[in-house]
Amino acid sequence: MTADATSSARASMAKLYRAPEPEVLKPLLDSAALSPDSRGRVLGHASGLLADLRAAQTRGWVNQFLQEYRLNSSEGVALLSLAEAFLRVPDPETADLLIADKLGDADWRAHTGESNSSLVNIATWGLVVGRALVGEGEGGPLRRLISRAGEPFVRQAVGAAMRMMGEIFVMGRTIAEAMDRMKKPENRGFTASFDMLGEAARTVEDAARYFNAYTDAIDAVGRDPAAGHSISVKLSALHPRYEVTQYDRCVPELTAMLEALAVQAAGKGIALTVDAEESERLEMSLDIIGAVAALPSLKGWDGFGMAVQSYGKRARVVVDWANNLGRLMNVRLVKGAYWDSEIKRTQVEGLSDYPLFTRKAATDVSYLAVARDMLAAKNIRPAFASHNALTVATLLEWAGDNRDFEFQRLHGMGEGLYERLVREQGYHCRIYAPVGGHRDLLAYLVRRLLENGANSSFVHQLADERLTEAEILADPVEKIAAVGGARHPSIPLPIDLFGDRKNSSGIDLSDRQVLAKTAASVAAMPSVTVEKVDVAAAITRAQAAFPGWSAMPVDERAAILERLADLLEANRDELMAICVQEAFKTIPDAIGEVREAADFCRYYAQQARSGLQSIELPGPTGERNTLHLDGRGVWATVAPWNFPLAIFLGQTAAALVAGNSVVAKPAPQTPKIAATAVRLAHQAGVPEDVLILAPGGPEVGAVLTADPRIMGVAFTGSTATAKKIARTLLEDDARPIVPLIAETGGINAMIVDSTALPEQVVMDVVTSSFRSAGQRCSALRLLLVQEDVADSIIKMLDGAMDLLVLGDPADPRTDIGPVIDQAAYDKLMAYRESMKARIVKTVDAPARGLFVPPTLIRLDAIEDLQAEWFGPILHVATWPAGKLADTIRRVNAKGYGLTMGLHSRIARAGEVMEAEARVGNLYVNRSMIGAIVGSQPFGGEGLSGTGPKAGGPHYLYRFVAERSVSTDTTSAGGNATLLSLDEGGI
Repeated sequence: MTADATSSARASMAKLYRAPEPEVLKPLLDSAALSPDSRGRVLGHASGLLADLRAAQTRGWVNQFLQEYRLNSSEGVALLSLAEAFLRVPDPETADLLIADKLGDADWRAHTGESNSSLVNIATWGLVVGRALVGEGEGGPLRRLISRAGEPFVRQAVGAAMRMMGEIFVMGRTIAEAMDRMKKPENRGFTASFDMLGEAARTVEDAARYFNAYTDAIDAVGRDPAAGHSISVKLSALHPRYEVTQYDRCVPELTAMLEALAVQAAGKGIALTVDAEESERLEMSLDIIGAVAALPSLKGWDGFGMAVQSYGKRARVVVDWANNLGRLMNVRLVKGAYWDSEIKRTQVEGLSDYPLFTRKAATDVSYLAVARDMLAAKNIRPAFASHNALTVATLLEWAGDNRDFEFQRLHGMGEGLYERLVREQGYHCRIYAPVGGHRDLLAYLVRRLLENGANSSFVHQLADERLTEAEILADPVEKIAAVGGARHPSIPLPIDLFGDRKNSSGIDLSDRQVLAKTAASVAAMPSVTVEKVDVAAAITRAQAAFPGWSAMPVDERAAILERLADLLEANRDELMAICVQEAFKTIPDAIGEVREAADFCRYYAQQARSGLQSIELPGPTGERNTLHLDGRGVWATVAPWNFPLAIFLGQTAAALVAGNSVVAKPAPQTPKIAATAVRLAHQAGVPEDVLILAPGGPEVGAVLTADPRIMGVAFTGSTATAKKIARTLLEDDARPIVPLIAETGGINAMIVDSTALPEQVVMDVVTSSFRSAGQRCSALRLLLVQEDVADSIIKMLDGAMDLLVLGDPADPRTDIGPVIDQAAYDKLMAYRESMKARIVKTVDAPARGLFVPPTLIRLDAIEDLQAEWFGPILHVATWPAGKLADTIRRVNAKGYGLTMGLHSRIARAGEVMEAEARVGNLYVNRSMIGAIVGSQPFGGEGLSGTGPKAGGPHYLYRFVAERSVSTDTTSAGGNATLLSLDEGGI
């Protein structure tokens, strides 16, 4: 290994990771450019390849199917959704609902007889019949004719169609079947790279199963090494915690597993390639690949390889790194497979920039530049994976007479592009061939179709008859140069996600250096002074300060909140350290805490500017009518310990910007973070008497809320305390009637049907139930799984719970820290003991500290759970197929109404949930925690709160008094407005 060169490459990767797009593309444009003469030859060659591709489209069932049902049509989306879910549904009732949901609204008749393929037309006719069966009312003639016998008929027909699609995109259900299929005439001259199909492992059992599948595949392929086939390996399939925070655990284990597979492959004389994955895993992947590449036991074996994704900004330097490993490396260059999820993750995490290019043409430029480097590299044997005729023609131009490289294509895609090159011109092409049962292929299938069928992709453009050949073969270098390499205008940087309002900044914990620095910064508690106050005296001061603050223009109060948001981010390390040390928040939760507090400040500032200005109202001539929104007086804000910064400041900032003065009481467990927030608010410009901290326990809250000078209370905490405050505010008949904003907890349920993707369900259940040690008001308390899939879901959840790490919240490896105090610990542990006979899963917890073990408790019925247990305790029960609405009503009957979740691939199930659920926040096919300010306003109903929702457009209005003024403008004599009118244009 050339240490200096690889070290330099790694340093360059760090700089390029989230660098501005134009800056990264500038040097790539020169490398990707063609000379005018070359461009002419490339276009001529590409035109011939295009003709071959189009000819193949008339032959291949899948090509015609994709052409007929494009992804930008409702029919294409329906088929994709149906294919994603249908084969994993075990019960006929839900299968029928899924078919009706996906086939019922699309216009299948418009496609009848339109394709040149009889098979496509037969499939379309089946869909027309299916649509008639599921879409007609009971009185429809076809429905009457077939009656109930039609549903099994449609179910079987759809199942057969889905399996047919599976056969098209999966080479074989077993490695033996796949190898036999490669011997068929249509694959003559091609070799294969077999991928033992499967998504990322969620459990240790998953990882072991995938590892065994790889070893079996290497054995099978190795029996005939002369055939030239190889194996592709996905590292995320081999370890369920392949994450940067778990580096010390997963990288050594994965290195050992990859070594074993590589040694086995070398012994069999076949090649092995490590697939590329999400950008945050790249550095770990390189550490693993580099370690295996350097093994003496593999010296002399030229079969080791890796994939590189050209949509990543670091792709070029990764190839340079591979070229300097001191051995021959097979490098497969691909466009990239995780584009949409990478874009979303960057936005959600509030990171500085994207790790990949935001335009398809920019990815093409990167691909060409990197490919050119690969052709010139001494220690790389290139493999170019592409279905793009222009890309292939360009590479052929650059390669000249060189044949020491190969092309690659996906099985089921790009047919016709390479056949002539392989069989007549001596080029080599390898088919990337997924292997596995059709049930396992579904998520993979969807990703491939989305990637290759998206509007901007070459495959889709090829199928679009409206596009000319010139448009299809347009030069990506010219396209990108024309826009100066600028980012796509519809994909803003995360900081600009909300338009006029600045988004909060996150921390890139996928960068190990940043992670280590962050961990060091939160390791100790900063020095914070918390001073007690006399509550009555504090209210007196706040009352005296109210008139001046209320008279300040709204714009000035809003500007102070925005300065406070900036100060929060400037002091992020200190605030995070207090959150970790005082509230036992893990590092990701501490980041989220600061971000949410900053978002509240900026959001309420924006809302105040637009919504709290005086407005003119319509009325008869001769009078002026105005509505003013003014502060009410002194507000008491009472915050919880579980969000000691975000909720503390969110409630307080809303009251302040509305023109009120505030006496703010933090939870007794978390006064230091509140004191720091108040200090920063004063630094931002809030006068000291306008915002006063009143630390203490329940006795302070009682005195505060009982004082008749308090003109409103914003409270977050338990339902019992909220009711006590409500009674206090009404006890004194002489006291004004004042508003109470209360946000309390809930028995939050997630309902899962048999169409849901189990891996996604388990990931979201673990996040929703156990993150923050279950100490979120939104946390999942009751998991309701359709009985047909309950055992398999619970089994996978069992394995996922085994992987949770309990420990010091300042340690980046920690998933779950301790609960907040001894009282909480004792209450939760006593409940666990009382339910001991019903515990179906728990995990070990550290002996020292207030650690409550994550626990899964099986219930006989929904009604068995009567109370909210505020910790890492999840209850599970089942519900029968076809009873979704009834199940939702049974949850509603508990009287709480905070959050509810649904996992289903049936769109109409979401509609039923939306219509029936009596909750403030409903989450579909995602986790149930982490509401984003301005995007997911948060707050419940019933026993879960009063509303309005925090972080929503109606929240500030509860903090103001509405005052209308009507003035007769003619009282001084005459109606000047009427008297000054002209003749109205005549």
